[in-house]
Amino acid sequence: MIEWLHQSDPIWQALFAGGFTWALTALGAALVFGLTNVHRKLFDAMLGFAGGVMLAASYWSLLAPSIDVADELGWPSWFPAAIGFLLGGGFLYGLDRILPHLHRGLPDESAEGLKTAWQRSVLLISAITLHNIPEGLAVGVAFGSAGSDLTMTSLGGATALAIGIGLQNVPEGVAVAVPLRAEGMSRSKSWLIGQASAIVEPVAAVIGAAVVVYAAPVLPFALSFAAGAMVYVVVEELVPETQQEGNEDVATLFLMLGFAIMMILDVSLG
Repeated sequence: MIEWLHQSDPIWQALFAGGFTWALTALGAALVFGLTNVHRKLFDAMLGFAGGVMLAASYWSLLAPSIDVADELGWPSWFPAAIGFLLGGGFLYGLDRILPHLHRGLPDESAEGLKTAWQRSVLLISAITLHNIPEGLAVGVAFGSAGSDLTMTSLGGATALAIGIGLQNVPEGVAVAVPLRAEGMSRSKSWLIGQASAIVEPVAAVIGAAVVVYAAPVLPFALSFAAGAMVYVVVEELVPETQQEGNEDVATLFLMLGFAIMMILDVSLG
């Protein structure tokens, strides 16, 4: 399997990695068949951990390579990183304002985006999908860049990113499915929504890899674009959600733990 991964096309690598991150989300969501509830402190700790992984990945796996690749290509080293980062955040801001969605635990009237007659379950899926798009893009861009001839990108670094995203997707799957069960949904429907939250990741991964493979000059911009999109999600959604029930300290400690684990993965494998 490892030999096949090394020899295959970057787009196939991205699809495989996106499928891996989705599968771990489905695995985490499957715990809804055994759990009936998640203590709020544990819930906030899981969100903090996910945020830490995403923040570390944004720098170690995306922004730092963007700066190095820009320098290798003869760009001003700061320019693609800054422009792509802001564009990525702006892209998520635009999706957040347009795509109808509803965050977990909020009443139906708190739905964001354009007004719609979508059912509550669809709005919940939409919100979680919005969260997972940047993760899939990041994985795809990383594998696409690993397939280039540039010395500052590597398959090991892309693999580290996929592992890190996958690890944080396990508790994320729990954090999605179990609260839905607590709202009164059946276990099977809660699992379906939980795993569906990450099914966009393989699709976004393929798109990210294809953009890099077929439009190589945009590589440093694509790397920083994915970083900006992930940072937007962390700051706009994950961090505020961990601050609502007085669990700021535990959420922050787990954010730091997630950051450290992702940093170790990237430095050791990349």
